[in-house]
Amino acid sequence: MNSPVRLFAALPAAETRSKDKQQSLEAAVVRREGVGKPVREVQVSGVAEVSCPADRATVRVSVSSSKESVNEVTNSISRRLEYILQTIRQHGVRDEDMSVRRYLHRDADTFSMDAEIIVTFSEFEKMEQMCSILLDKLDKSVHVGAPHFFHSAACLSQLRLRACVSAVENAKQKASRISQLMGESLGSPLLVREEETKEWRSEEEEAAGGEHGPTPPLPHIPTATASSHVSLSFSFRDKSKKKL
Repeated sequence: MNSPVRLFAALPAAETRSKDKQQSLEAAVVRREGVGKPVREVQVSGVAEVSCPADRATVRVSVSSSKESVNEVTNSISRRLEYILQTIRQHGVRDEDMSVRRYLHRDADTFSMDAEIIVTFSEFEKMEQMCSILLDKLDKSVHVGAPHFFHSAACLSQLRLRACVSAVENAKQKASRISQLMGESLGSPLLVREEETKEWRSEEEEAAGGEHGPTPPLPHIPTATASSHVSLSFSFRDKSKKKL
């Protein structure tokens, strides 16, 4: 029986657009004894990290009013809400991406109403435009909160997939390089297995002074990163076979 021949190689990482990070590989060339001729294969591992910024943001828009009667306070709030909702829809936001809440309460001889709209955006430029219009037109009668950025479930799912596919591509490229160095021709894959996957998000940056002085920082857009570690086995083509 032929003993396994192990080799270790570190190859330079290839650049990718998604800022993938690749690590060194461990490769093993093995001869397996089985029925008929022994199976010759190369085993490699690949690692990749892929990052992406948040693709969603929510903004809280609130208004409040105090009047001497329920009708007056309701009309006051309704007029502003109607304008706010119209402005939001004009920026391509669907009704299912908005939620409206009202709260009416009495304080001595006056009636007060607070209302808020939570809006979810997928286009940050339109979000900024909407916020500017509301602050310009409604001035102090409206409060527009800072956006809260987050990753949608679809974005995170795609991120994990990209990390796994990138790790497989890296490992396959390394197996191909190794087969060339050994004068072999890479054959069909025998095994593809994801050994480990991880996911984490960047911590929110602290507000810093320095060159910015007392000016508050811009809202932080978090980044999610997914990593994947895969193992692949490829057979070597049988050189004894001749083309017909």
